[in-house]
Amino acid sequence: MSPVTSNPATKPTPNPGVNPTANPIPAPSSSAPSSAPGSATPSPTTTPAATTASIEGSLGASSPIGANLASHQGPPGASALRPESLLPGGCPLWVVRRPGPEIVSAKLWIRGGSSSDPSGQRGCHQLLAGLLSRGCGDHSGEALADQVEGLGAGLRCEASEDGLLISLKCAAADAKELLPLLLTLVQKPWLLSDQIDLERQLNLQALQRHREDPFQLAHDRLRQQLYGDGPYGHDPLGVETELASIGRDVLSDQAALLGRAGAVLVLAGQPPANLEALLTQDCGPQGWPTQAPLPNPTWTPTSQPIGQPAGAANRLASSEEDTEQLVLMLGATTVPLGHRHGLALRLLHCHLGVGMSSRLFVTMREEHGLAYDVGVHHPARLGAAPFMFHLSSSAERAFEATTELLNEWQRLLDQPLSQGDLALARAKFRGQEAMGRQTGSQVADRLALVLGHGLPADFTSRCLGELDGLEPADLLGAARELLARPSLSLCGPAQALGEAEKAWSQHRLSA
Repeated sequence: MSPVTSNPATKPTPNPGVNPTANPIPAPSSSAPSSAPGSATPSPTTTPAATTASIEGSLGASSPIGANLASHQGPPGASALRPESLLPGGCPLWVVRRPGPEIVSAKLWIRGGSSSDPSGQRGCHQLLAGLLSRGCGDHSGEALADQVEGLGAGLRCEASEDGLLISLKCAAADAKELLPLLLTLVQKPWLLSDQIDLERQLNLQALQRHREDPFQLAHDRLRQQLYGDGPYGHDPLGVETELASIGRDVLSDQAALLGRAGAVLVLAGQPPANLEALLTQDCGPQGWPTQAPLPNPTWTPTSQPIGQPAGAANRLASSEEDTEQLVLMLGATTVPLGHRHGLALRLLHCHLGVGMSSRLFVTMREEHGLAYDVGVHHPARLGAAPFMFHLSSSAERAFEATTELLNEWQRLLDQPLSQGDLALARAKFRGQEAMGRQTGSQVADRLALVLGHGLPADFTSRCLGELDGLEPADLLGAARELLARPSLSLCGPAQALGEAEKAWSQHRLSA
């Protein structure tokens, strides 16, 4: 990670044949499926109980936030998990103290993101995220970069569909100097006109690169099929014609709203003492006005009902490109993180797309030799999350590749997993969860994501506790309810598109 960065374009990088880093609780992704942005990074190698037990809290149930956390308490008999303090203005501070290297990782998760872009200003939040580190408070962008780089630290600001994330990683000895920057970035951004023009140009260039990538083109078309003009229907980078017109006034208005929908700050590692005073030393007596993100938001950022994609006329889309490969994206809208069917879908994700023993890897690549890359993409969302297969195959075998991919989706609707397959999926879920808990940064990232979605701090351990209670019939029921009418997006040469379209028209999934 570079010292001070934004994330204007997480370019989709198809994983070569398998997605070994896909985690059971997927992270939000602002791009097409990949082994980096599209996969999750849960939390460290300790058990969930050991990790959550290390979250030190000092608030009682009678405190304002303690009363608001009744739904965040663990199962009967488990100790309640609480934030360490409530910063002036309302931002909850969670601290996970970990032995080991003297490092501090901080994650400030702010609900919002590209799904909250105002009408006619799509790309606003990604543009704003990129500008936060280009000057704030008493620091110019250059001075801020010099300060962070001079201490060997890393600072990153990025936007996804449902939130903005500011990440800081530094030596514990330097935390006193750098931690105050977190709230200064969101409260006092400079938003200089020349920096706005520069950041906008970078985002426009990233959108241009997307148009040259068949994988991204197929993903963008599928997103339109699933979400239309809804809040999830555009790339977080925005729409070129609208991005070009976003000026300082619009960005200033959006910056003033940061935190109003909720925010949470998580620190992991060995943070210094007197954190509240340290974090708010530049915030003024009123602090940063925000609140803990609420569970079950009343809005659903999708133009379609859960599990129901666009009408039949929009369920097939093709983009002609002069390439030697055919890219296929097959997907449906499903449910938010924390939904009753969410765990079943994540087990299906593990069964289909995690590791070289995954169903899609074995059938599409090993048995049929059809896949240059194949995988499953199921990111976390506050609204209806996509569940999709992605496949790159040779243009010459377009009909066979399309047919076999459709057959694998149909299999989810027709056949329950065997007990052996379900046991393997559970093992992968647990293993990926443990591997995603290796660093303080991962711990902070996963906890911030869960809390940012308004879910209990012990959400992951609850999921792990529920694994053995799910049976093949539960996974089959979830698939039949949510995945019955997928949409297909194709990108490749004309002849391959014709063969793939024929395969779709002859398959019962197209009915």
